[in-house]
Amino acid sequence: MKFRPLLLATVLAAALPALAEEVTVYSARIEALIKPLFDAFTRDTGVQVRFVTGQEGPLMERLKAEGANTPADILLTVDAGNLWQAEQQGLLKPIKSALLDANVPPHLRDPAGAWYGLSVRARTVFFNKNRVKPGELSTYEDLASPKWKNRLCLRTSKKVYNQSLVGTMIVRLGEAKTEQVVRGWVANLAADPFSDDTMMLKAMAAGQCDVGIANTYYFGRLVDKDPKLPIGVFWPNQQTSGVHVNISGAGVTRHAKNEKGAVKLLEWLSSEKAQRLYADQNMEYPVNPRVQPDPKVAAWGDFKHDYINVAKAGELQAAAVKLMDRAGYR
Repeated sequence: MKFRPLLLATVLAAALPALAEEVTVYSARIEALIKPLFDAFTRDTGVQVRFVTGQEGPLMERLKAEGANTPADILLTVDAGNLWQAEQQGLLKPIKSALLDANVPPHLRDPAGAWYGLSVRARTVFFNKNRVKPGELSTYEDLASPKWKNRLCLRTSKKVYNQSLVGTMIVRLGEAKTEQVVRGWVANLAADPFSDDTMMLKAMAAGQCDVGIANTYYFGRLVDKDPKLPIGVFWPNQQTSGVHVNISGAGVTRHAKNEKGAVKLLEWLSSEKAQRLYADQNMEYPVNPRVQPDPKVAAWGDFKHDYINVAKAGELQAAAVKLMDRAGYR
């Protein structure tokens, strides 16, 4: 088995005994988040896990280039939009697992079984507590209101997280209304869109803007370092569609050599034992509804989330990109 040298970091989870069963994972999640899980899986099952980490785009290109010769049994990545793209490109194969169907709610997995969510990510509204009262906030759509003129910060539209958010808004509101909202966001920007959520939240804390949209775990990391950060979490759309959520997830590759072992690993990752570790590592929400979030995450409060199937984020990704481009959102 050979990997292209220096293209991606390859890590062998443990020294492999001869003929030991192993599963190979291509992962867009970093080693610090996945290695403790794979080590625990190996301790529980005896199955070794070999993994390669990298960006989702190059990993999918690698899968395509390797074709039937790929060593990868699983593709693990973030955002349903990426998993949908992988399925559309023929890189994943549908599987049947009663255990996965029981552990992962229907709206957080591919209807055909090509991929399953393994953690939930909430993309919600944040506000500067020194400048905004929670009662002033209501919905994603309201951030297009003139009252937020020169007060809004956003991450770039190039990030799939925002493409997925806008994609699900198209489902809820239709293209014309969604474009009107996005144009309002652009008109209200206090600064050019930021390259990542962390920079955007820091700008908000510094007073560069008053409100913004980000994934909650970025906020959690910042608060861990600075508990006095003047940023609050707000759950929008609680009277309507709910908070936009997405997933990190995985699917079995089209040419998996160890499909049985791959399914076993996915089933284990959705178990109550693994879910606590999987979600807590990055301050995300467990996908398995029988598992409670980490106390730090739970302290942000309960919220109603959007139950639209996250596959829609992928299906409407191209339309979302075109819409944001028309609206001048860069």
